Amino acid sequence: MSKKLDAAALRKDFPILDQKIHRQKQLVYFDNGASTQRPQAVIDAMDDCYKRTYANVHRGIHWLSEQASDQYENARTIVQKLINAPHNNEVIFTAGTTMAINLVANSWGRTNLGPGDEVLLTICEHHSNIVPWQQVAAATGAKVVFADVTEDGLLDMDDFKAKLSPQTKMVAFMAVSNVLGTIFPVKEIINLAATVGAATLVDAAQHVPHEPTDVQDWNADFVVFSGHKILGPSGIGILWGRQALLESMPPFLGGGSMIDQVTTEGFTPGELPAKFEAGTPPIVEAIGLGAAIEYVNQVSLPAIAAHEKMLAGRLMERMAEIEGLRILGPSLEHRSGIVSFVVDGVAPQDLSILLDQKGFAIRVGHHCAMPLHKKLGLKASCRASFYLYNTADEVDAFAEALAAVVKRLR
Repeated sequence: MSKKLDAAALRKDFPILDQKIHRQKQLVYFDNGASTQRPQAVIDAMDDCYKRTYANVHRGIHWLSEQASDQYENARTIVQKLINAPHNNEVIFTAGTTMAINLVANSWGRTNLGPGDEVLLTICEHHSNIVPWQQVAAATGAKVVFADVTEDGLLDMDDFKAKLSPQTKMVAFMAVSNVLGTIFPVKEIINLAATVGAATLVDAAQHVPHEPTDVQDWNADFVVFSGHKILGPSGIGILWGRQALLESMPPFLGGGSMIDQVTTEGFTPGELPAKFEAGTPPIVEAIGLGAAIEYVNQVSLPAIAAHEKMLAGRLMERMAEIEGLRILGPSLEHRSGIVSFVVDGVAPQDLSILLDQKGFAIRVGHHCAMPLHKKLGLKASCRASFYLYNTADEVDAFAEALAAVVKRLR
């Protein structure tokens, strides 16, 4: 049994949460699905690097460069352990989940896709896992296919199996929906993809910060996630890929660091991971990410998952009392700490504005998932998403404010 999380105590580690914001209301931050806040430990780690050890990495033999290089590579090892990657050099630092997917789509996709081939996605995907495949499909003659979801927000396995075929060369899907909160059956999807010889990419941006992730247990080919959703800085993300696959792929970007030799006739790429880390990398951001992961590990991912599920369940119970409010997505059993909703006859934007005036920060819009919202018959929805520093008291206060705002607008 995992240890219980003390959110009230953890809040003291986050400077931004200890302040009053709009109209001098105490901040209640429920927009963690978009981006989390930073603990002092991460701020200090990045600040310390800038003050004491910053230099470009892997390019100098002076003391500062060696210190920065060691810290940068230590962060890579921390990520490797977090996701249980077999090899350190399979962990590629990118600018974020979006860049990581673009890297795979352009490097692997343009090499392996051709006319008649298909890329199978789900209708729930974030635009970051749709648009890059559409771009590559347009360039290669391949086709992008979408598997549907059921009325209660689960992946329609019958539809997925019907659309999985010998033409399917890549199955790219999210581990957790950033709108519905649905936890997808990652291992089952990957096993099904293997039956037709398709490669797999898991968008784990909403999974890695909230649940233990084991890429070897998943048996995926590629896994991607972002630093800013796991208490780290923006501008840093991770691509993990099987070593053999990464070695077979051409470099995505050209420039410094990613080469072994360059002549006037051409170049030979460097070894992994440098091959996919062209130019000056996100040095301080990587160090900040390492500090963020160490903080999360101290709290415990199983404890975080249990805490978020408790908060989601508490909010869903309170929302059931609000007339005309509809919760999107599955039952609590199949859900993460994300609760999206709409209210009959009330514009989501109006709800968000009035809640913001009371100090509640939630997300409103299509959440970079237009195809899913179209399927749901919606243009926008509201989303409350939790993390380790959110409390049951905040949920209760939010539910009361939400009920009052709905009553005012209807």
